[in-house]
Amino acid sequence: MNSFGRIFRISIFGESHGESVGIVIDGCPAGMPLSVDDFLPDLEKRKGGTQKGTTPRQEEDLPIFKSGIFNNKTTGAPITILFENKNVRSADYEKQRNVPRPGHADFVAHKKFAGFEDYRGSGHFSGRLTVALVAAGVVAKKILGLTQRELEGEVSSKITITATILEIGGEKDLDKGLQKAIDEKDSIGGVIECRAAGLPIGLGEPFFDSAESLLSHIVFAIPAVRGIEFGTGFAAAKMFGSEHNDAIENMAGKTRTNHAGGIVGGLTNGNELVFRIAIKPTSSTPKEQNTLNWNTGQVENASVKGRHDLCIALRVPVILEAVTAVVLADLMMLEQRIPRISPS
Repeated sequence: MNSFGRIFRISIFGESHGESVGIVIDGCPAGMPLSVDDFLPDLEKRKGGTQKGTTPRQEEDLPIFKSGIFNNKTTGAPITILFENKNVRSADYEKQRNVPRPGHADFVAHKKFAGFEDYRGSGHFSGRLTVALVAAGVVAKKILGLTQRELEGEVSSKITITATILEIGGEKDLDKGLQKAIDEKDSIGGVIECRAAGLPIGLGEPFFDSAESLLSHIVFAIPAVRGIEFGTGFAAAKMFGSEHNDAIENMAGKTRTNHAGGIVGGLTNGNELVFRIAIKPTSSTPKEQNTLNWNTGQVENASVKGRHDLCIALRVPVILEAVTAVVLADLMMLEQRIPRISPS
């Protein structure tokens, strides 16, 4: 439900306009240095209001540690991190309560939870909760930095995870793509690519916990994700097998090409992990749309008011890096590739 992972396990909580949102992280080894400063660079990347096309809503987003950290070191107990919601304007949502917004979870959440859901700012379905995912990613990246470099004679390089925006609105020129939405007074989507280098061979637990299964699972927990592809992705459907197969060149598993995107048979193969995700246009758009008024039972025109991202894809790269790190940290721990930290 609201938890993910087997050994490195996260549980997310909170609502967009509630008192706070947060994350509980279980399975983190004791003795790992961890302070507020570790979180600030990634949290800053996720913030809105700092670049054209993002929401003017700004939150301080300073992590508040409630458990699991003592004297700036992890204790081995579950880590609880809170982020306060201070810059809220709930009245924006009171006015449109009876008119579920197209593309949002308003209607289905109202049906599922019988009207008891927190509808302000999409509540528990809001992208606001991704601040907690970014926090979990910071911890996961720190754990990946602890990974044993030599195990059974295998030497691996440092694990790095990088996500970049490839296009906005079908344009590789991101400013041009963003301008499309500005000109139309509408929202727009984009494509983001994630690459992870330095991974060992064999991460993944077939059948149902294959590396791409776990990554796909957590990626679709990011609001606005509409698709994922690994390596050549859908283009593989147009290729011959002899063309798509990656020729192995040495005992380290290096391949001449990387059409598989670094995963074969559900297991990492030692090459760079490469996958892309499609981000839909932000559902909240100022453009007038048709929707149902569930009080009157009539379809009527509605325009979404409030503070929203013109292009939510602009804020997703750091979130994508975070969830990727969560999966990889869990898989590394399953392989017992995280060494115990000795007391100093």
